[in-house]
Amino acid sequence: MVHVALIRPGCTKFDEEGRIKGILDIPLSQQGEEQSKQLSIELVDFLSQSKILPELTVIYSGPCQSARATAAIVAENCAAKAKVLSCMTNVDHGLWQGKLVEEVKRLQPKLYRQIQESADSFAPPGGETLEAAIERVRGSVAKLVKKHRKELIAIVVPDPLASLVRNILNGNEIEDLWKLEKDGAAWEILHVESLPASLV
Repeated sequence: MVHVALIRPGCTKFDEEGRIKGILDIPLSQQGEEQSKQLSIELVDFLSQSKILPELTVIYSGPCQSARATAAIVAENCAAKAKVLSCMTNVDHGLWQGKLVEEVKRLQPKLYRQIQESADSFAPPGGETLEAAIERVRGSVAKLVKKHRKELIAIVVPDPLASLVRNILNGNEIEDLWKLEKDGAAWEILHVESLPASLV
């Protein structure tokens, strides 16, 4: 069994404003830094009280500033190594990046409905589909699972990529893309008994 602490970074100014980040490299806001510190405290406390989880020794993060900064905060408090995975870039939302979600909904209602109805296969103008993003990171997730059997690792990536990683590990269905767009420093522990069929 592999244990994965899946961590969403603290928020950025774009999260606070309701803007679409995609692959734009936005640093943590002041609130995001505070959220990440609080998350780190909560996670360390949880792990120190756990009687079944091994020690957390390595934290993998996506290359964006918010993920790297959150991973560094957690790594310092856990005395773990932080490693950046360049392949774990967030989902590319193309020309919608930087726009307000409400702005897209108002100005391009047909396209907005399409991404709600066909989240897997629809891509914003100039962006990538969720199917393509899953295919892009599936191999990296599989390697981590195989490499760290019987260990606890952390993966710090922003949404919606975090939810796609969760989907890969547990086989859950993709939810509303826009509900997955906003980060705010959250974590969960996933217990992967064996590789899902999608990773074999």
